[in-house]
Amino acid sequence: MKSRQSSVISTPKNILVTGGGGFLGKAIVRKLLANGHRVASFSRGTYPDLDALNVPQLSGDIAEAGAVADAARGRDAVFHVAAKAGVWGAFEEYYRPNVTGTRNVIKACRSSRVPMLIYTSSPSVVFDGGNMQGVDESAPYPAHYHAPYPQTKAMAEQAVIAAADDALKTVALRPHLIWGPQDNHLVPRIIARAASLRRVGDGNNRVDTIYVDNAARAHVLAMQALEKNPAVSGNVYFISDDHPIGLWDMVDRILAAGGKPALTKTLSPKAAYWVGALMEWTYRTFGISGEPRMTRFVARELATSHWFDISAAKRDLGYTADISIEEGMKRLKAWLTERSSLSA
Repeated sequence: MKSRQSSVISTPKNILVTGGGGFLGKAIVRKLLANGHRVASFSRGTYPDLDALNVPQLSGDIAEAGAVADAARGRDAVFHVAAKAGVWGAFEEYYRPNVTGTRNVIKACRSSRVPMLIYTSSPSVVFDGGNMQGVDESAPYPAHYHAPYPQTKAMAEQAVIAAADDALKTVALRPHLIWGPQDNHLVPRIIARAASLRRVGDGNNRVDTIYVDNAARAHVLAMQALEKNPAVSGNVYFISDDHPIGLWDMVDRILAAGGKPALTKTLSPKAAYWVGALMEWTYRTFGISGEPRMTRFVARELATSHWFDISAAKRDLGYTADISIEEGMKRLKAWLTERSSLSA
């Protein structure tokens, strides 16, 4: 039987979601509103979708302590979702929002006596470049990172976990490859590059993914768990659709949802790695703006398995993946079809 924790509405709270206009942030906002809470968003910009939900939008830079402190004042909980994601760029470009921003959120929670902080981390914080198959939260942080995003997310995650005490209960969630309708990152990129994409490796590597509404539900369950069980505080949890799938099977399903053919061309992991190294050198040497089509970090991710044991999230948070990959794909296809017809 599936958990019913998500349907339990706790006492209405006044909640702040950083990055509430983003893909996951907006899904969390909707889930919190459905559970009867009052929600405000803190982001650099404003979003029509949040206006339509009558969600107050506070504009500011997460790396500016004063703006974050003002936004957190009077809250019963903060969901810290805002971050700079990507596979390329200078370390400082990631450090400022991801590390300094997270430290500002922690300080703001303390100064305003916010009792709960739910942080969106990433499984990439423990990715060492090799296969990760069924690993749990005991997996160590690697000695070396291949990109600034996982490194800065790891630094932020450790700060959140270290901040847990009697006054501030914290929890970190590690959702992997979030996808679904309104995705503005993974799905559009795959579809836009359909003609030039190559399978890397033999195609047997499996990965975890998570449908966006499942990820949002896990975040709300984490807040409910923090209320009921102090032992949850200071923990990290992998969350997923609980259905490891072939990476390239997943890519083909996304392509099919967008009306594109499956991939047929391949590239060896070694070739992908050296293509990534060459492109990194070229971008760095000539100061090319934008993001390389391949990097060494991406080559390693595309060639390896990374799926996780989510037993802890099931046990401590009452989490289950209520929406299957099959159902999620139906919803994704409907959204992509509608979006295509509107832009025609």
